[in-house]
Amino acid sequence: MGRQLEAIDDPLRQFLAAQHLFFVATAPSGDGGHVNCSPRSADAFRVLGPATVAWLDGVGSGIETIAHLRQNGRIVLMFCAFDGAPRIVRLHGRGDALEHGDPGFAALRPAFGDVTFAERAIVRVAVSRIADSCGFGVPLYRYEGEREQMAHWAEKKGVAGARSYMREKNSASLDGLPGLRFPGA
Repeated sequence: MGRQLEAIDDPLRQFLAAQHLFFVATAPSGDGGHVNCSPRSADAFRVLGPATVAWLDGVGSGIETIAHLRQNGRIVLMFCAFDGAPRIVRLHGRGDALEHGDPGFAALRPAFGDVTFAERAIVRVAVSRIADSCGFGVPLYRYEGEREQMAHWAEKKGVAGARSYMREKNSASLDGLPGLRFPGA
């Protein structure tokens, strides 16, 4: 059934790169607050090393992942094989968010190439636990392609409109935790 892996090796890197979707889960500290689980397109996901991963985070209507990381750093990413051999991989670790105004953003940004969506940060994760399990309960799905709405939204909003949207929607989490420090910088 389940096993733990020591590092992200080439076969695991290939599995992660072949997925079109992954899920991110975070939670605020303490007993209160909202636990968050969000889907992400794996097109913007990169393995940076044997224990480091990152993704280019697009503008969204909430900022829970980044706010939770700013508060406590805890995060788990889950990749499921929706076609081919059944498999689930969870990457547990501590994350941080690098915004355009943060040191380190400019150095990592080239790893993601050109994108057609409005970006707000790079989320980087220092992976401390890699769990690999069977995935027998994951149904088979056929990938049909990426949705185009995000790119159209970004084009319609333009840079100034996206910045305004981030200032309005991404400055604080549902629970009032600080979100983006440089919204739309």
